[in-house]
Amino acid sequence: MRKELDVLFFRSATGAEPVREWILSLPKIDRKRIGDDVLKVQYCWPIGKPLVGSLGGGLWEVRSRLGDRIARVIFVVQGGTMVLLHGFIKTTQKTPKHELDLAVKRKKQLT
Repeated sequence: MRKELDVLFFRSATGAEPVREWILSLPKIDRKRIGDDVLKVQYCWPIGKPLVGSLGGGLWEVRSRLGDRIARVIFVVQGGTMVLLHGFIKTTQKTPKHELDLAVKRKKQLT
């Protein structure tokens, strides 16, 4: 059963939204691709590979191809909301531990 999700950016205690800031720092064409991919997840949840992969522990990743680069947006689904926890450009085959650790840390900060 598919259901539409609301989407929120993780917000730190200081009010920063690191995923939004990261996306806005990217070239316009990359921002559009990532936005389109997140939108597809929002309206087609649950969805699997190649667009979405499970990272375990309730964490998921949106997998966006940006020409010769690959971007990842790690998120969690709480109730009917997709919370975007962390975004980065992937430079290795496996998701780096520090990127995953940051997403886990932010997940723990959610109320």
